[in-house]
Amino acid sequence: MKVLLLYDYPPSPGGLATQGHLLHRGLEELGIEVFSVNFESAQEKEWYYRWFEPDVVVGVGYWGHTPHLVLHPKRYGVIPVPWLVADGYLANYREILEDLPLILVTSNWVKKVYMRDGLSGKNIEVLHVGCDTDSFMPREKTDPKVSTVREALGVSPEQIVIMTVGGDAASKGAQEVMQALALNDIEAPDWKYVCKVWPQPRTEQQNLVDLQLATHLGINQNVVYTTSRVSRNFMPYLLASCDIYAAPSRLEGFGMIQIEANACEKPVIGIKAMGMLDTLIHGKTAYLADVAQEIRLKETILGDESGYEAGHKFVFKRPRVVDYRASVHDIANYLMDLMKNPQLREQMGKEGRKRVVEQFDYRVIAKKFVEIVSKRLGIS
Repeated sequence: MKVLLLYDYPPSPGGLATQGHLLHRGLEELGIEVFSVNFESAQEKEWYYRWFEPDVVVGVGYWGHTPHLVLHPKRYGVIPVPWLVADGYLANYREILEDLPLILVTSNWVKKVYMRDGLSGKNIEVLHVGCDTDSFMPREKTDPKVSTVREALGVSPEQIVIMTVGGDAASKGAQEVMQALALNDIEAPDWKYVCKVWPQPRTEQQNLVDLQLATHLGINQNVVYTTSRVSRNFMPYLLASCDIYAAPSRLEGFGMIQIEANACEKPVIGIKAMGMLDTLIHGKTAYLADVAQEIRLKETILGDESGYEAGHKFVFKRPRVVDYRASVHDIANYLMDLMKNPQLREQMGKEGRKRVVEQFDYRVIAKKFVEIVSKRLGIS
C-alpha cells in the first residue's frame, strides 16, 4: 500500500496537522510507503501523483477543503479518501462526497452530522485520532520540566490546578467551568484555573470577555490566561502540570487534548455529547456533565468555502443544533469531588491512560486505517 497524506504540512501545533502527522508516523512504523504534502500545494501534490503513484490519497480537514482533498486528486485519477471533522453546514458538496468509495470521520457524532446534512453514511467509516502515548505520559510534579511550568504560571506547589487548552477557552467550555468554580470557591481547596489559548485577534477579544466574567464572579485572582505560542514538544509538560483537565466543550468532534490529558493520567471533565461519547467513559476515565442547553440556528450565511457566492443566505427546514452548553451544576459537583479526593484523581487518571494506550495510541489508529482501507477499497 502506498499512501500520500494531505494536511497542514510541515505540521503546525494545531489539531488537524497533528492528526495527519501521527497517522504518517504510524503508517511508517508499520512499513507502509507514505509521504506527506501540504493540502494546498497543488504543484507538489501533482509531483507526488506522477512519480509516487499512490494507491490512496488521504486528506485531513473538513468538508470545506473538498476542492483540495477530493477534487484535485480525482483530476489526476488518484483515489481520494478524506478524513474529516465537522465544521458548519455541509451545503454544496453532498454529491461529490456521496460519490466517494470511502470517507473517514473522527467520531460517530461527526458521522451523524454528515448524515444530518444529507449524506447516506454508506461510505463513512469512523477512524479516531491518534495520540502519541510515548510523549503524553504520566510525570511527577517534582520533574523539573513540570515544576518549572507551574512556577511560570504562578502556581504554588500545594495548589490544585484545573486546566483548559484550546484555540480559545470559551469554545472549550471555560465560561461554564468558571461559573462552576465560583459556586465551589468557599468550600474548595486552594486552586488555580489555567487557560492556555492560541494568540490571534479573535482570541484576544474572547479573552477579555472571559476575564470580565471571572472578575464579575469574583474569582479573577485565581484565573490565569496564557497566550504564548508553544510547540507540541511543550504540551505534554503543560498537561502534566495540572491536576484536573476541564473542557466541557461547546463543540467537539473528537477531543484530542482530552485524550492527551488522559494519557498523562489526568482526570477529565467533559460534556455528555458529541465526540466525547466515543473517547471518554463517564465515571471511569472522566466525568461528563449533562447538556444544559442546545444552541440552534434557523439560518446561516454561506460563502465560497461552501461552493456558493459570498453572503449566500441559507434557511434550514428545521433549526440546527450548532453547539452545546454543559450543566454548570454538574461541573461544580464533579470538580468538587475531584479537588477534594486525590485518590479519585489518581484512579480516574490511571483508567484514562489505560484506555488511551489501548484504543487511541497512534500505532493502533494506523493499524485500523490499514484494515479499513484494505476492506473497503481492496488495497493491500
